[in-house]
Amino acid sequence: MTIQSVPMKTLRLVIHGRVQGVCFRDSMRREAQRLGVAGWVRNRIDGPVEAAVHGEPASVDAIVRWAHRGPEYAHVERVEIEPDEGSYTCFEIIG
Repeated sequence: MTIQSVPMKTLRLVIHGRVQGVCFRDSMRREAQRLGVAGWVRNRIDGPVEAAVHGEPASVDAIVRWAHRGPEYAHVERVEIEPDEGSYTCFEIIG
């Protein structure tokens, strides 16, 4: 029996809307840990939240779906998504 490795998926997200001051970063960190997604999240000075997410494709897709809603008090207007480079071992809040 052979174990097939699942290719990892890495995306960069820029989340626009009312996403700062609503615990978005900490909520995303908890959701990423629950899903087994690595990467980082930070507030940008121009208003959005930016994140890099890395993991198995189904888990990355799940965190992207979560990012379109965000935590309870967020109001996400849109999420820009692009492929990204990088490999991460944990999920952290930076900046």
